[in-house]
Amino acid sequence: MQRRFSDYIVIALKGIAMGAADAVPGVSGGTIALISGIYQELITTISNVNLALFKTLKEEGFAAFWKQANGNFLLALLSGILVSYVTFMKIASYLIEHEPILIWSFFFGLIVASIYYVGKEVKSWNIKTIACFLIGALLAYFITTLPSMGDNENPWFLFVAGAIAICAMILPGISGSFILVILGAYTTLSTAINTTDIKSIAIFGTGATIGLLSFSKLLKWLFKHYSDITLAVLTGFILGSLNKVWPWKETISWRINSKGVKVPLQDISISPFDFPGDAQIGLAIGLMIFGFLTIFILERIGSKKA
Repeated sequence: MQRRFSDYIVIALKGIAMGAADAVPGVSGGTIALISGIYQELITTISNVNLALFKTLKEEGFAAFWKQANGNFLLALLSGILVSYVTFMKIASYLIEHEPILIWSFFFGLIVASIYYVGKEVKSWNIKTIACFLIGALLAYFITTLPSMGDNENPWFLFVAGAIAICAMILPGISGSFILVILGAYTTLSTAINTTDIKSIAIFGTGATIGLLSFSKLLKWLFKHYSDITLAVLTGFILGSLNKVWPWKETISWRINSKGVKVPLQDISISPFDFPGDAQIGLAIGLMIFGFLTIFILERIGSKKA
C-alpha cells in the first residue's frame, strides 16, 4: 500500500488516541483501532514478526526487512501510542482521583458509540453470533466486577502482568489498564513511568512484547476463519465493559496498599440520584455526548483509506 507522509500523520494521531484509551482502566485501545479502521492491519503486521522476517534482514538488507515488516506503519502508530500512553497515564491518574465522574462520563459515551460501530462490522447477525455476543458481554461484565489484588512489585510478576495486559489492550472492549488494576500492577507501572524506573519499564515491556507477538497470531487466525463470531464476541466485550466506566460509583470495600495508604478495593455502579456527593449530571451528560461524537469522527476518518 502506497502511503503519503500525511497518511502516516493520521496513523500517528490514531496511535495517540489508542494510547490515551489504554492509559485509562476501563477503555481499550483495541476499540479505537477497530473504529478507526486500522485494527486488522495492526494484527496482521504484528503477527508477521517471525524468524522469516529476520532472515530477510540478513539476506536482503534493511530496506527489504523494513518493507516486509510494514515498518513505516508500525513506527508511526507506536510513536503515537507510546507518547500518548506515558503522557496520558499521568493525566488520567490525576483526573480519576480528582474528577472521576467527568472522565468516566466521556469514556462512557465513547464506548456506547463503539458498540454500534463495531457491531455493524458483523456481516450476519444470527443465533450463533447473538449467542457469542451475549457470552462476550457476560464475560466482560464479570471481569469488571472482580476486586483488585494488592500491589506487587516482583519482577517476574511484572513480566507476566505485561504479557497478560497487552493481550487485553489489543482486544476491543477489554481494557489492558483495568487488567493491570485487577492484577495489582497498575500502580507499580504508573509509579515506574512517573519516576522513570527503566528496569521496571523494561521488564514490563519485554513481557508485553512476548504476549503481543503470541496473541496477535491467534487473533489473525480468528479473523480469517471466524470473522463474524470474533466481531460478535468483541462487541459483547465492549457492552459488558460499560459497567466499569459508569461514572457514578460506590466503594464497598477498601484495602491498604504497600505504602500504607487506604485505597478502593471494589466498587459498584449506582444511580446518579443516589450519589452522595455532587453528581454533576448536566456536565456528565455533555461529556458523554462529546465522547460519542469523538467515536463518530474517528469512524469517519477510519472509513477513508489511511
